[in-house]
Amino acid sequence: MDSCRFDTFSSSYHDGALTNISKVGPLHKAKAPSYFTYGSHAAFWMGFTPGVINNSDPCLNPKAGKIFRMAFSGSPGRDDEGFHLQGANVIEGFRQRGYKTIGSGAVDWFNPATETGAVLGTPFDEFHFAGNTWRLRSQLEWIDLQISQLSSNQPVFCFLNIGETHVPYWHEGAAWDRWPSPCVPFGGDECDAVKSAFRQRACLEWVDSQLSSLLQRFSDSTVLICADHGDCWGEDGLWEHGISHPSTLTVPLILRLRGKPVFATEQVVATSPSRTRSVLSRLRRWSLIRS
Repeated sequence: MDSCRFDTFSSSYHDGALTNISKVGPLHKAKAPSYFTYGSHAAFWMGFTPGVINNSDPCLNPKAGKIFRMAFSGSPGRDDEGFHLQGANVIEGFRQRGYKTIGSGAVDWFNPATETGAVLGTPFDEFHFAGNTWRLRSQLEWIDLQISQLSSNQPVFCFLNIGETHVPYWHEGAAWDRWPSPCVPFGGDECDAVKSAFRQRACLEWVDSQLSSLLQRFSDSTVLICADHGDCWGEDGLWEHGISHPSTLTVPLILRLRGKPVFATEQVVATSPSRTRSVLSRLRRWSLIRS
């Protein structure tokens, strides 16, 4: 869900408006590996998926254990339940294990006509760039066609980047015009946080209504639903993404691993402020002695 804020997702999820997505598993509040599309997906391709703070469960906390562990990628974790992969990235790793790798991107970072877009899309056996940001239905039709051509026992790795939740927050049949966007970089008279929140939520719920068939197809499989980053809506005077901020880094995460929803169980005890101050004090004293 490109650019989807956690608070947008949480409000729809807990109001029962995400009837298809909510069947996948419980919602987790996570931190994205980056604050813009390319950065996060480059991390995803190496197995660094969004992680839940103050949690030590493998898969929910990629440091504890990755869902997709690339060989020679990061310190070993408790990820026996995940997928151990060889190759240059996650996609190539699944291909080496006999999977058909299928991907579709909506936002321009996935445009194969650009050198950057080619980096993200080239690893797939089959990749489809939607052509504009608001083509979810055509993306789903393309994915369905690709999978329908495979034998019934062919394992599939499927990736879908959804653009409707990206600015300007619009979907087919929306009751508002696509432009102007209520959220533009650097702000402006047209920026409106309330309108942005309303439109992104409406887009998210429309997206959910379109995903029933795809999610059902993978109901007994591993499914990861998340955002690559969020957007700022005026917090600290910031708008949109492309800058490190809690609003751009806090994202929704839902995970089902081999058909089983992943719940949070293990909490990490945070270091107390007094202990942190004590450590810093010792470091300062050590620095003075050294000097």
